[in-house]
Amino acid sequence: MARKPPAGDPVQDAPQVAGPQHAAVGLSAIGHTLRVAQQQMGVGRAARTLLKVNQKDGFDCPGCAWPEGDDRHVAEFCENGAKAVAEEATLRRVTPDFFAAHPLSDLASRSGYWLGQQGRITRPMYLAEGSDRYEPVSWERAFAILAEELGALDSPDEALFYTSGRTSNEAAFLLQLFAREFGTNNLPDCSNMCHESSGSALTETIGIGKGSVSLEDLHQADLIIVAGQNPGTNHPRMLSALEKAKTSGARIISVNPLPEAGLERFKNPQTARGILKGTALTDLFLQIRIGGDQALFRLLGKLILETEGAVDEEFVREHTHGFEDFAAAARAADWDSTLAATGLRRDEIEQALGMVLASRRTVVCWAMGLTQHKHSVATIREVVNFLLLRGDIGRPGSGVCPVRGHSNVQGDRTMGIFERPSAAFLDALGKEFGFAPPRHHGLDVVRSIEALRDGKAKVFFAMGGNFVSASPDTAVTEAAMRRARLTVHVSTKLNRSHAVTGRRALILPTLGRTDKDVQAGGRQVVTVEDSMGMVHASRGNLPPASPHLLSEPAIVARMARAVLGPASTTPWEEFEKDYGTIRDRIARVVPGFEDFNARIARPGGFTLPHAPRDERRFPTATGKANFTAAPVEYPEIPQGRLLLQTLRSHDQYNTTIYGLDDRYRGIKGGRRIVLVNPEDARELGLADGSCTDLVGEWKDGVERRAPGFRVVHYPTARGCAAAYYPETNVLVPLDSTADTSNTPASKSVIVRLEQSPTV
Repeated sequence: MARKPPAGDPVQDAPQVAGPQHAAVGLSAIGHTLRVAQQQMGVGRAARTLLKVNQKDGFDCPGCAWPEGDDRHVAEFCENGAKAVAEEATLRRVTPDFFAAHPLSDLASRSGYWLGQQGRITRPMYLAEGSDRYEPVSWERAFAILAEELGALDSPDEALFYTSGRTSNEAAFLLQLFAREFGTNNLPDCSNMCHESSGSALTETIGIGKGSVSLEDLHQADLIIVAGQNPGTNHPRMLSALEKAKTSGARIISVNPLPEAGLERFKNPQTARGILKGTALTDLFLQIRIGGDQALFRLLGKLILETEGAVDEEFVREHTHGFEDFAAAARAADWDSTLAATGLRRDEIEQALGMVLASRRTVVCWAMGLTQHKHSVATIREVVNFLLLRGDIGRPGSGVCPVRGHSNVQGDRTMGIFERPSAAFLDALGKEFGFAPPRHHGLDVVRSIEALRDGKAKVFFAMGGNFVSASPDTAVTEAAMRRARLTVHVSTKLNRSHAVTGRRALILPTLGRTDKDVQAGGRQVVTVEDSMGMVHASRGNLPPASPHLLSEPAIVARMARAVLGPASTTPWEEFEKDYGTIRDRIARVVPGFEDFNARIARPGGFTLPHAPRDERRFPTATGKANFTAAPVEYPEIPQGRLLLQTLRSHDQYNTTIYGLDDRYRGIKGGRRIVLVNPEDARELGLADGSCTDLVGEWKDGVERRAPGFRVVHYPTARGCAAAYYPETNVLVPLDSTADTSNTPASKSVIVRLEQSPTV
């Protein structure tokens, strides 16, 4: 029996505010999880579904990419993972009748929360040129429209093929294969907006753009530094790993502009002690000023160099390159500039140094608090410098740990979803499929928006995601999308991107992770890669939400047959029937996937090779791990302005809004809030509860305004503020990006706050 979504679009700009909490998870998380699951799925369906999440014979959570250990709890999911599953396994349905009742103009006026709550899309839908309503369309007609528009392009490079992180390895491999047979490397993906800076920095310094640690390394560490990350909301299962490390004697340093409840105390819902008392996780909280992380790690490097016996000289001599240049730059670091950049006290940094020197095995974890600044790549290189000094890469219990977001975002990149593929990958792909892949670089997310804006791209195809809401400079992005001739979204649910269309638009509904996938060759499995390089199978267990859905591999295969026709010798029809045939080809193209089908048949899957971790071998241009010596940068804040970081609420995953509460920060029933240090607020004349407009200031002189935000006095770092995205993406200029990676600088936006009437 279908369950109805909430009526009306709830007000999001009148939140109730209490003080922030100092512990995460516990009984409140259990209660909230059960309530959401029951509302969306019903009791019986919820139990059958949640007990299969992240199990070896079940399906991979469509939420985050945190890995599972070999010994798994019967409830191997977190609160936000359960919300993601509940929204995909919901009994709510979006039928053609819904689209008949809601014209495009109405959909465009709705909040992202309301759109997401309507349920699963059941039929392919088409928006004709000049129409204000989506209408049902057959799959054959939908693929004919795609073929018509792609065939009419003057160049394959006028098409963009975007990929979200939830796409399986099999679908991602097929999509990049189709795009390259079509003739383009325009394969932007969500990595471009989040962890591209990590990949850029790590590829240069250690030779592979992925983290070097396993779960076991985290459990064995003496010291774990968690920088620019909020695991309590964004990766809650990570808290269990931190708790296990603490139990084994590890110490934890948290580096963040905001105090985060999960890093203060974790109330593990899987144990009685955890629920009643919890575990204090953080030993030292460094409340850093936004963007000051590079300066902090550079000074720590200087202090390590100045401490006798602190440098692992044998490791540096045998395995690294560029030490002398780095050492000269590090020795030039000084206390005054570092304290100004970080906002920290000298004694806090000295305490951190003592913990570093006492550690024989150190792991540094980070997320988007480090990756979304102009100097993000340099910052992550500095993290690597810090670890190389102590020999903490390629040693058990130590290493780099970028914590990825969406569940298969790392796997998509491994499968070739990249606008700048290596020559070796293209060589292997071309040899396997008998064609010459394009060699010129394609467009990333920011350059794709620019191409749409300038009329240089005309067809936009998205495999999952919510591109419009995830992208920076909202007004520019939406205007760019509306210039396209055709926009296509492969989706399970509605989001803002379906309401911001080209002249023509298609919505192609697909199976989700929770859905049983049966093709002509029988029941299928797909695979994913987690944040630590483990590859495993995922098997949905629910009947599909509609008989009119196609799987992602089937959609790509049918699109390829319609667009490429008999000129393509790739066996697209075989790929659709049996995903094992896709994996056979992946095994011959992508290193590390040899004997792919047999290896995923083993419970728990397999670990991809990682030369720095496995062999202390660094496949860089120098053949060694590279020290770097970039100048230290940090954002300068003009007088009377604040440095804004965009972030998620607790009832949110990326751009998917599950609810209107941010429980751990004490926000209830609203999203248009801005967190401001009370002393900064007093200096700016902003009373707690007053209403303000956020006005972005950028060198182009264009006013970017986000109106009607409630000021919340909050213990942020001085000079810093925080507010939720996507509401504040309007403030992030399209050309404000990280050097090298071109990732939008969403964590360092200069704003002024102008008082406005209460909405």
